[in-house]
Amino acid sequence: MYTRRGDDGTTGLLHGGRVAKDSPQPTAYGEVDETQAAIGLARSAAGPEMDAILVGLERDLWLVMAELACNPERVEQMEESGSRPTPAMVTALEGLIDDVWSRFDPPTEFVVPGQDEVSARIDVARTVCRRAERSALSVAGEGSSVVPYLNRLSDLLWTLARWQESGGKDGGSLTTRSLSD
Repeated sequence: MYTRRGDDGTTGLLHGGRVAKDSPQPTAYGEVDETQAAIGLARSAAGPEMDAILVGLERDLWLVMAELACNPERVEQMEESGSRPTPAMVTALEGLIDDVWSRFDPPTEFVVPGQDEVSARIDVARTVCRRAERSALSVAGEGSSVVPYLNRLSDLLWTLARWQESGGKDGGSLTTRSLSD
């Protein structure tokens, strides 16, 4: 489990190279990792339909972390292997937001998080995601879908929390596949 290579305060990048553990790249992918863990915490208390949505998002975040952890000089290798977020993934999030949004009456005033346990956990995941988005700004390269993906993900998490608070009114089955499919 341990290699001791990081004992000097550096960490390895995907496709080669090392950087300080407190540099922008590990900070950004570490905050995405926190987002994934916060979504997992919400998932642990969610019902089956919400669970299916959240686990798909957790899986998609591996692609976001991979791109952020990649040596910037070798990011083209990510494109060749299809292991980075795409514009289609951002569009898929928008479709899911629209689908969920149509299932409840949106709030007409500011929301105070904490109406129930699941929505509160999703709101925590949303705020962690917003922080990850801010950190990713300085790391994501030109043309990257990382920042748009994180931006839409936080919008989706807000929408999911409000839907949860509404009682998760049914309107058919939501899209529950991994958005990177």
